[in-house]
Amino acid sequence: MFLKRPHIALLFVSILLLSACSSKFMKLQKKGTTDEKYKAANEYYKKGDYYKAGTLFEEIVPLLKGDSLAEIAQFYNAYSQYQQRQYSMSAYLFKSFYATYANSPKAEEAFYMYANSMYKDAPNFNLDQSSTITAIDALQTFINSFPDSKYAENCVADLKDLRHRLEQKAYEKAKLYYKTSGVTIANFKAAVVAIDNFQKDFPDSEYIEELSFLKVQSQYDLASVSFENKQKERFTDALKFQEEFVDKFPKSKYLKQAEKIYEGSTKGLEKAVKYEQEVKELKAKEAARVAKEKEEASKKEEKPGDSKP
Repeated sequence: MFLKRPHIALLFVSILLLSACSSKFMKLQKKGTTDEKYKAANEYYKKGDYYKAGTLFEEIVPLLKGDSLAEIAQFYNAYSQYQQRQYSMSAYLFKSFYATYANSPKAEEAFYMYANSMYKDAPNFNLDQSSTITAIDALQTFINSFPDSKYAENCVADLKDLRHRLEQKAYEKAKLYYKTSGVTIANFKAAVVAIDNFQKDFPDSEYIEELSFLKVQSQYDLASVSFENKQKERFTDALKFQEEFVDKFPKSKYLKQAEKIYEGSTKGLEKAVKYEQEVKELKAKEAARVAKEKEEASKKEEKPGDSKP
């Protein structure tokens, strides 16, 4: 029957071989000596079976403390995790190797692989970037420690990529504040602050022109919906941001919109100044009225009564 269906025969043989290999590996785990496990782990590693290699290396590393084989076992255990894309674990193991064997010929490579594992573990820009910042620190520390390393160029490229992720994250965050700024005054403020921070952190970004304009727009919108006693300051800031934008981007595609904002901010500021003046006049009149009433009350108290001597 198997001769008529060779693919079934081949599948059957493969299953038998896998079963035999699995049985051999389990037997090695249970009854194998440390030397046997070390030798098998190296063979599995060379064959690219990083799961079995890593499993055995992990078992024997604690047993090899003080042994000359401990260093290489720990090093390849870290690589086994890396090859399985267990980057968080490989980062931990490579860092631990460097801390334990700082004078090892493999110390530099271990430090680089720690930084590289952190880079591989960093998320896309739209997710939390805490680990990205840690990866940037690791890569920069490696470059500072080994400036002439053959890995330095790779670290520079990885740093550029990670910083671009932070840039995109900051850009999307600022845009989100702007898009939702119509909800509350707090959102208008948050948009201005987020864009201001972006300008400081990424002055050469490809997004800087767009966000600089959105900062002008956000500040103008904030001033427009503010209470009258806040408008003078906020329209003044809108005009300042608009002038800074035009000076930096005199040929911007947002120039016409910026000019309209300038006109609107100027009118808004004039109204705000007028309102402020009216409030001052009203306060002055009220103060004068109160003072007059006090004066009249004081005169009445000083007037002599009709009582007999």
